[in-house]
Amino acid sequence: MEKTTKSSYKAQSIQVLKGLEAVKKRPAMYIGSTDKRGLHHLVYEAVDNAIDEALEGFCNEINVILHKDKSVSVIDNGRGIPVDIHLGLKKPAVEVVMTVLHAGGKFDKKTYKVSGGLHGVGISVVNALSKWVKVEIKKDGKIYYIDFDHGATNTKLIEKGDTEESGTKVTFLPDDEIFSETDFDYDTVSNRLRELAFLNSGIKINIGDERTNKKETFQYEGGVKSFVKYLNKGRNLLHDDPIYFEKEKKKIQIEIAMQYNDAYLETVFSFVNNINTHEGGTHLSGFKTALTRAINDYIKKKKLNDSGLSGDDVREGLTAIISVKIPEPQFEGQTKTKLGNSEVKGMVDGIVYDSLITFFEENPTIAKMIVGKCVSAAKAREAARRARELTRRKSALESGSLPGKLADCQEKDPAKSELFLVEGDSAGGSAKQGRSREFQAILPLRGKILNVEKARLDKIFENNEISTMITAIGISIGEELNLERARYHKVIIMTDADVDGNHITTLLLTFFYRYMKPLIEAGYLYIAMPPLYKVLKAGKNYWVYNEAGLEELKKQIGGQGMVIQRFKGLGEMNAEQLWSTTMDPGNRVLKQVTIEDVVSADRMFTVLMGDQVLPRRQFIFKHAKDVKNLDI
Repeated sequence: MEKTTKSSYKAQSIQVLKGLEAVKKRPAMYIGSTDKRGLHHLVYEAVDNAIDEALEGFCNEINVILHKDKSVSVIDNGRGIPVDIHLGLKKPAVEVVMTVLHAGGKFDKKTYKVSGGLHGVGISVVNALSKWVKVEIKKDGKIYYIDFDHGATNTKLIEKGDTEESGTKVTFLPDDEIFSETDFDYDTVSNRLRELAFLNSGIKINIGDERTNKKETFQYEGGVKSFVKYLNKGRNLLHDDPIYFEKEKKKIQIEIAMQYNDAYLETVFSFVNNINTHEGGTHLSGFKTALTRAINDYIKKKKLNDSGLSGDDVREGLTAIISVKIPEPQFEGQTKTKLGNSEVKGMVDGIVYDSLITFFEENPTIAKMIVGKCVSAAKAREAARRARELTRRKSALESGSLPGKLADCQEKDPAKSELFLVEGDSAGGSAKQGRSREFQAILPLRGKILNVEKARLDKIFENNEISTMITAIGISIGEELNLERARYHKVIIMTDADVDGNHITTLLLTFFYRYMKPLIEAGYLYIAMPPLYKVLKAGKNYWVYNEAGLEELKKQIGGQGMVIQRFKGLGEMNAEQLWSTTMDPGNRVLKQVTIEDVVSADRMFTVLMGDQVLPRRQFIFKHAKDVKNLDI
């Protein structure tokens, strides 16, 4: 990507809207939260500035470095933040950008035609929420430096030397008085950087972690085509190369790649200006409508099937990326997860329909394979509908329309109710005896549930354990899923802390991620953390949840005279022990299941639970050294 000099980037490009203090008072309003998610958002905001420079053709390499002191550096070879004096505020433009909310080049479309970030507040928010920020700028043959302390200017802009390079280096240390956690997670950052490299063809993004010496470089000349291939790795493909089209209309760039595999799940991600639009929007609606219409029109023209196919039918086994770059995006909500621009729907619809019809005519063999897959999906969906109806009729005959083995709670308010999914009848028995009947329900699961990664919807409804679980939770799955009908706002997976228990947990997590994702997104899914050890010393019991906890306890009370019992399963605990260690809200440890990165999660479930063995073996070899507890 060559640098261009068509557009100047000076102080007059910076437009000021208002001041900065509000960020410190209500940080969650600007970055979503002050937990780990919000912490990582600081890095993304700094990186977004560099990406915006790349979109304008001024930057082709970005470096992100995680330092040992918990600070982070983001370095780009763009034009460098302006350093000349801002006429309105009589300060260097870089100082204005760093200390004034809503000050930046993103509001002036002459400077940036397209940009991501949080409505132009990004880098000033990073400054406001950091203990310190250091900025080094290489621009116009000089090196400039300025730094900030808790959002306020500390060292005024100074000139440090000469250079032939250009770019910006921002280093910041998040404020531990604002954030509950200040340790950056390498995988979380690298996943986002990989995503950005896919969405911006050709750009080189490097990440380095000085704490562990981990390093990676992301650069994909294939762009979103490479993204689809990455997501489909480990799946059996219907056609070798992704279907790809790219068009620009009225300054809106539309780029789409799609590829079918023989699995039964839909993997479609949509982006606007590099932002993952989790809730979709007009661009996604346009894509879905055009895809259904194009396949049905092709079927009708070639007389390949008698009846029309639904949207779900044509998206079974589809992996697709829809990336739109738009000068004036209108998002529904502060979090930018749903695109609202009405004109985009028609644009995407027209481009996708015309491109697909042309592709099908030019590639009849691939077209017939895709149509065959879609028709097969329609038949399975009809079988699933019949299975669903059968499940409904069966449950209606049972007492209160609820599964017979469900020990329900007395509380009728879902917000106060909990459902424990318990492995095995013996643990289920202890859980039923030990629970608080007032607000805790128990559903014992016999054996390992179906691996839904390898099964169609009709087989899922035929599986007794899954259909029982669906009925108990109450929200259904597929088109009929309605989160408001949830009977419990805490669904807690409680399995043994051994290999079989971990496998059952993974199978359950796969089901919830693939078919009840809104339950996870609402924060209703949890994993119980039963103790791994009971330690007896001097007549007193201690419950320990992991190896590190055992070592710490030994340091505190001494190892001599300690009697250690390792639990192999929940069934080894009596009702009182199970209640006090794992179910009592006052003592228990619960892990809330969240989806920090849907793209990474999707890929992980494919690798761990899919058909192909090689990617799973590679994953095991790569991560074997990270295993803390191995039960064989």
